Amino acid sequence: MKRLSAALLALCTLVAQAADGPTLARVRDTGVIVIGYRPASLPFSYLDAQLRPTGYTVELCDRIVAAVRQKLQLPDLEVRRVEVASATRLPLVINGTLDLECGITTHTAERARHQAFSLTIFIAETRLMTRSRERVEGLASLSGQTVASTIGTTSIQHLAKVNEQQTLGIRILGGLDDPEGFQMLRSGRASAFLMDDVLLRSLLAQQGPGADDYRISDTALTVEPYAIGLRKGDPHFKALVDEVLAGLYRSGEIHAIYRRWFESPLPASGLNLKLPMSAAFRRVIAKPTDSSDPEQYR
Repeated sequence: MKRLSAALLALCTLVAQAADGPTLARVRDTGVIVIGYRPASLPFSYLDAQLRPTGYTVELCDRIVAAVRQKLQLPDLEVRRVEVASATRLPLVINGTLDLECGITTHTAERARHQAFSLTIFIAETRLMTRSRERVEGLASLSGQTVASTIGTTSIQHLAKVNEQQTLGIRILGGLDDPEGFQMLRSGRASAFLMDDVLLRSLLAQQGPGADDYRISDTALTVEPYAIGLRKGDPHFKALVDEVLAGLYRSGEIHAIYRRWFESPLPASGLNLKLPMSAAFRRVIAKPTDSSDPEQYR
C-alpha cells in the first residue's frame, strides 16, 4: 500500500509538472526564479542607490514574480537576479539560465526563432543622435563617416544592413553598452550614434546642461516593439506572463506604472524623461499583441 501511495504521489507530481510546463515546474522544484536585468538602462532596468535592480521592466517582472508565487503557493520564492548586457541577454534566455529577461529587448521574427517573447511592453523607434550643429536625418547623409551603435542590438544590425545595401562606406563602431556608444560620439570618434529614441533621451537627460550640445533626429529609421524575453517552447509560462501584463492593461494600472518611470523623477537619479505615452503603445494597451511585425505598430 505504501509503495502504491508513493507511486500515486509521484504520478500526481508528474501530472502537475506537465500542466505547469517546464519553467514553473523547475521554479517549484528549486524554489528559485531567475531574472535578468540591465545595470544602466534607465528607465527600464538599472541599479538604484542601494544597487538593487529597478525600473519599468523590472517592475513589470516583479508583478509576474508575484503571480508565480501565488500560483505555486511559494511565499518564500527566491528571486535570483543576474546582470546581463546587450551581447549576453539573448544567449542566457536561450540556454535556460534566465526565466525572465527584464531589460530592453526588441521582439523580432529572427529572435523569435530561438526564444519566446511576452506581450509588447513598449514601442521605441531608432533615431540618430548627432552634435547640435549637424542636422542629419538619415544614414545616407553619413556616407563615408563613422557611426556608433551598441553591440548585440537591432540598431547596429540595421546600420550594417543599410550600409551594405546602399554602399555608404560607413565605418561602424560598436559599444559594449549604450553609454560607451554615446561616448564615441562625445569624444569625436563617431559622427553619430544610432540607438532607440527613448534610450537616447535617457542618455541626454543624464548630461544636464550638456544635453544642448546634441540633437536627436526627427526621422525614425525603424520601429522597435520591446518585450520580456522568455524560454522558447513553454506556452504555459508565456500564458501566465501575458495574463499578468494584459491584466495591467485592462485595469488601466499600466498608465500609473508608465507615469512613474517616464513622466516623473526617477528613483536614485531624480531624472525626468518627460516622455508621454505614444499613440502606438496606447493601441497595444487597448488591444494587446505580441507581434514582432513593426508594421503592426505604425
